[in-house]
Amino acid sequence: MRNAFADEITQIAKNDPSVVLLSGDIGNRLFDAFKESNPERFVNCGVAEANMVTMGSGLAMSGMKPVAYTIASFLIYRSFEQIRIDIAYHDSPVLLVGVGGGLSYASNGSTHHTLEDIALMRALPNMQVICAGDPLEVRAATKAFFKNPKPTYLRIGKKGEVPVHRKVLDEFEVGKSICLKSGLSLALLATGNMLPNCSSVSDALDERGMPSSLYSFHTVNPLDEKSLEKIFGEHEYVVTVEEHSRKGGFGSAVAEWLADQKKAKARLLTIGTPDKFLLYTGNQEAARKACKLDSSGLLEQIGDFIGLT
Repeated sequence: MRNAFADEITQIAKNDPSVVLLSGDIGNRLFDAFKESNPERFVNCGVAEANMVTMGSGLAMSGMKPVAYTIASFLIYRSFEQIRIDIAYHDSPVLLVGVGGGLSYASNGSTHHTLEDIALMRALPNMQVICAGDPLEVRAATKAFFKNPKPTYLRIGKKGEVPVHRKVLDEFEVGKSICLKSGLSLALLATGNMLPNCSSVSDALDERGMPSSLYSFHTVNPLDEKSLEKIFGEHEYVVTVEEHSRKGGFGSAVAEWLADQKKAKARLLTIGTPDKFLLYTGNQEAARKACKLDSSGLLEQIGDFIGLT
């Protein structure tokens, strides 16, 4: 995903002299092409994430189109006050790109896990929250920001993510989910880098006689309430999946919406990481397995929920 973002922002900047890329002391080699084309519009802000966010807000209010990029855990947790006051409060159109969302940096331990960022960002007024599901969604979300700049948090993975979409997402819209397949009684709603796993799980459910719908809810805020009405009206079971705490994230957003509905046909299961620090140190796949977010773990949880043996 990070390579897709680096390529896309480089292409956009070639045609838009107002684009400025701020880096929190990472991605120096990743952005070589950007720096070669626009050396005066790349700023390595160092290990000073809060200052980088404030700089981005100032640039935006001066007519530029800033992008602040660094590891998600440092971008959100260290800079939350600056994001809240300098960007959200002023409705300042800055694109915050958090690389390695969820458990992407699991091998670095709990300091690098980003499992509460969606909860923090979606609680802020004016803040769009987009969690890209694959490299094509990264490209589409980046383009969407520059078409209509608003305070935006774009959460992406790290590397090696499997593409799910088969073609360029020309009709991508912030706040509008994407239906990848339609089934009968169960709907899988994935956000962010769990989309490839959910795609595999959906296929496995089909093989077990449970044809499922699969949606990419790339935007957590604003939530696609129109699609939720359709989904909960047409299915018996709805399952949300995210590489984020079950508290406050995408599943919580759907549950909050559901609580306000007078009629809802479907039962809801929210799947995410447990409400505790993951003290085990291993790679992302091992961390997912420990949290039952790998394909077999997801199938086990969904099977228990719907009574599928």
